[in-house]
Amino acid sequence: MRSSMATNKQLKLRANNTIEKAKNEYSRKLSPIVELMENFFEKNEDLEVVRTLVPSSTWYRSLTYQTEKSWSRPRRVVTKVCYGSEGLKIRHVVTSLPAATIPPSKLYTHKYCPRGEMENRLKEQQLDLFADRTSTQTFHSNQLRLWFSSIAYVLMQAFRHHCLSKTSFSQATVGTIRLNFLKLGARITVSVRRILIAITSACPYQDILSIANNRIQAIPDTG
Repeated sequence: MRSSMATNKQLKLRANNTIEKAKNEYSRKLSPIVELMENFFEKNEDLEVVRTLVPSSTWYRSLTYQTEKSWSRPRRVVTKVCYGSEGLKIRHVVTSLPAATIPPSKLYTHKYCPRGEMENRLKEQQLDLFADRTSTQTFHSNQLRLWFSSIAYVLMQAFRHHCLSKTSFSQATVGTIRLNFLKLGARITVSVRRILIAITSACPYQDILSIANNRIQAIPDTG
């Protein structure tokens, strides 16, 4: 079992050594770049932009912690400390997995983060494809609505995977894809041989739309 918890003075105090390590590592990475920039630019040149280019320093640690009243026994808490241009960020994860089984960094990145990503996908279907609209009077009609939402998610995921890969929308949410590629004003002309969809030339993502259309055409017909 793994769940996040808010930081407090006690947890932050016990993470002081890890915080100092993250700060020192970030300073070591930043120092040569600042020195180089100062040699090429004026002394009063704003270096905040340079700070954003330096990767943040991330450290993990594991500790045993127990609240005064709400917890019946001590539990393992994994702390993630991240220090960078935006300052200090601390996150905590409570877990029942022992330290001998999995180290803190691997538990956070390989166990906790994937679970959070899975929850994001469920939330994506609920908010962007209305999977929570099950308010009709019968079970079967609510089930049908959920099926439609699930089918729509499968189609959107296939569109994102096959048609938007290696573009700026390769990791876009369903809501972003709907807003930028489906909810567009267009003129539709239907003839005997074809359906022509004319989108305004001011469309900001027409180049990606063209790529997506070509990739759709290249998908083999399975019959």
